[in-house]
Amino acid sequence: MTTVLDLKPIIKLTSEEFYQLCQVNPELPLELSRDGELIIMSPVGGETGNKEADLNFQVSLWNYQSKLGLVFSSSTVFDLPNGGKRSPDVAWISQARWDTLTPTEKQKFPPICPDFVIELRSPSDRLQPLQDKMLEYIDAGLNLGWLINPQDNTVEIYRPKQQTETLCLPVSLSGENVLPGFTLLLEV
Repeated sequence: MTTVLDLKPIIKLTSEEFYQLCQVNPELPLELSRDGELIIMSPVGGETGNKEADLNFQVSLWNYQSKLGLVFSSSTVFDLPNGGKRSPDVAWISQARWDTLTPTEKQKFPPICPDFVIELRSPSDRLQPLQDKMLEYIDAGLNLGWLINPQDNTVEIYRPKQQTETLCLPVSLSGENVLPGFTLLLEV
């Protein structure tokens, strides 16, 4: 279960203040929505953790072979251009875009929106906040995102300037032109 604290009536955290808050509370996985809501993420169980690791492995293997960018784990917070500070379950950024960041920006919460993200719904996650998070990524410049929902056997595909596409029980997903040649195999 995720806990959301609405801070906007009291304070608006800057990027640096949020970074410092995370540094003094390393045991708490925190996010900050673009609307100023502080989100305390719950740890996931074994099955979800294993599925998340598999997703990260598949993207990492493709990236290792293609050498087109960098893959990030769910522990990475991205300082999105629209004000959100978000941690996708899996994220990928092209090498060219990553190289535009300074060494300091790469060390802290990178001020960049990933090109590609995967969010995996765990049994304790409510669907609407995850859908809102995906739209936040799209508004921040995301090129392709997948919201994998094992509870409903669906995958929602997010692309800029397009309606969300929902697939029921897909066996695989294409990385399209964002992750060229990548196919994610899903459990049947």
